Order: sequence, then C-alpha cells, then structure tokens
Amino acid sequence: MPVVSDLLQHFPDASIDWVVEEAYVNLVRLHPGVRRIIPFALRRWRKKLLSSQNRAEIRQFLRSLREEQYDLILDTQGLLKTGLLMGWAQTSQNGKKAGLANGTVGSGYEGISRIFHDQSVAVDPYTHAVLRGRLVAAAAAGYTVDRPAVFGIQPPICDAAWMPAHPFVVFFHGTAGAAKKWARSNWIAVAEYLQTLALPVLLPWGNAEEKAEAEAMAAAMPNARVLPALSMQEATLLAYSATLAIGVDTGLTHIAAAYETPTIELYCASPKWKTEGNWSERIINLGDDGAPPSVDEVCRAMTQLLSAVETTH
Repeated sequence: MPVVSDLLQHFPDASIDWVVEEAYVNLVRLHPGVRRIIPFALRRWRKKLLSSQNRAEIRQFLRSLREEQYDLILDTQGLLKTGLLMGWAQTSQNGKKAGLANGTVGSGYEGISRIFHDQSVAVDPYTHAVLRGRLVAAAAAGYTVDRPAVFGIQPPICDAAWMPAHPFVVFFHGTAGAAKKWARSNWIAVAEYLQTLALPVLLPWGNAEEKAEAEAMAAAMPNARVLPALSMQEATLLAYSATLAIGVDTGLTHIAAAYETPTIELYCASPKWKTEGNWSERIINLGDDGAPPSVDEVCRAMTQLLSAVETTH
C-alpha cells in the first residue's frame, strides 16, 4: 500500500492495478489509489487443479492479467509464483518488469524469480519488509524514498453490531507460530491494569484454537469480552476503531499500525527490524527475537499512548 501511495505521489495520474490472493481483495480495495484488482486464487485452485471449474477460472484470470499493457510491472515478493505472473503480464513498448535482486534475512525469496525481470533491484539484507517494496518501485520508476510510509487506506464500511460505543482496547493475541505468542499470564496482568482505567478489552480470534485461548483469557479478565467470528472487513474495522491495539507480530496488529491506531507491537520470536511500525509515534514496538517484552514495559507504553490520545481529544 505504501508503494501505491509513493507512485501516486510522483505520478498523480498513474493507473495502478494489483494482483492479490482472493482472500485479501477487500483489504486492497481500501486503498482508493488502486484502479483494478485482479484476484488470484492459487490457494483454492491447487486443491483441485484439474477440475473444469478451476481450469476455467485460471483461463479467465490469465485473460484479465493480459488485458492491459503496462509501463511498469512490479514484483516486490521475489517468489517463483509471483515471477511467473510477472512473466505472463504484458508490458507496453517501452515498459519494463522490475523485482528484487536478492532476499532479506529470513524471507522466502526465490532467486529464480529474477529471470522474469528487466531490472533487478538489490536491497540491504536487513531492509524492513515495507521499505523493501518501496525501494524496488522507486528504483524502477526513477524516484527516491524520502518520507515515512504512507498507507493511504480508508476504513472499511460494514455492519458491526458487536462494536462498543465507548473506548476499548483490543488484544491481537493469536498468531500461527506458537513461539510468537505472548504468555497468557501477561495478557491477564495487562487487562488488570486496564480495568483500573475502566477500559474494556475485546478478544478476537481466527480459528478454534484461538477461540479457546480467548475464552480462557476472558475467564480471568472481568473487563474482557470474546468477539464473535469476524470477517476480514470486520477485523480490519476493529483494528481501525480501537482506542488502543496491543498485539503480537501478526497481520491484524500490522493493520492497526497501518491505520496509525495507537498500537503496541509485541515481538517474542521474530526480529523486530523486519516488520516494526516505524512510520508513526502512535506505534510502540517492544521485545525482539528471543526477548519477549515484560508486562511493565507494556504498561508504560500504554500509559504513554493513552496520554497522547487524551491530549489529542
């Protein structure tokens, strides 16, 4: 999203299309600078790759991808699958295809993706995940990255009967990697602190295991409520609307940070440099790979962010 914002800063009349996995279409739609979204359903297609319905969908996808001839085609992931898509897409007469010349530490970069490039852009191995894509676009389009990331996204519009009418804190406690989780006792201690401030806690979840964890946490938190199952749009609205978001290194925490919701990002088993929210003073990043933050650190960060919110209002 900051790549879209950067391109429009330098080329206000640009038309920008985006190929995205179908589950995230509604997320990309939140950026008004995207003209056309081309859904890609590889995760679903590969389950029944030879079915007639899937083959028809794949043919339609490829036709959609080749409807335009682009002046610039960008791949900021550096994977074989994204390289193949780049190879299939068409450039204009003087157009070009640009992507990553190398991966960053711990990324899933696949060097074979370079065979689809006209220009391969080298980045420092310790480049932040957001900055990495911005640098590829800047080098390919001939400008420099000279400002903090601007996500430029609008809040989603959806029904949310579960949303409190008063200030609340959301705990994004769930993540796919068990090592990236923060201890339940820590969340309970933070909730106790928030209770002294008369701030309720909302607990979202994404699967049965996370729901069970949320219910166990809520049983020990008088001021907490487990939310119903949320769609991607509803979860995004939750991240946008919170008075304060506290979360581990996971997508919804980063969405809250992208909206510049007052956010505390907790790093327990992943390197902070890769994804920390570094574009706003409303984001505080705590902990690091192998060094989870303490409850006291989180409480101090909460005090700092909540004081800033009160001053703003």
